[in-house]
Amino acid sequence: MEFNQYQELARSTAIYPAEYGLVYTALGLAGESGEVAEKVKKLIRDGDDKSGNFEDAVASELGDVLWYLANLASEIGMTLEEIAILNTQKLQDRKARGVLKGSGDDR
Repeated sequence: MEFNQYQELARSTAIYPAEYGLVYTALGLAGESGEVAEKVKKLIRDGDDKSGNFEDAVASELGDVLWYLANLASEIGMTLEEIAILNTQKLQDRKARGVLKGSGDDR
């Protein structure tokens, strides 16, 4: 599946008040990302996942992250493909300038 195909499908399942779309999707993305982090934290705390469901559980949460990401992109009028291209360009530029390490948005 292509990025933009997924984004269109995700958009077709989006049910939230249009006037709150930006806030709703941003908060949802933060929440679902937190759920991924929680699963990893618990794996560290508890050791091996004896149920064998860790990967499936994380994959499920990552799917939710992707859904919110796709809909947030739509809310700002961009496609996931455009965002991927912009991000790749930014990273290649940083690599070429030797500033992949470090901090700050404008390095």
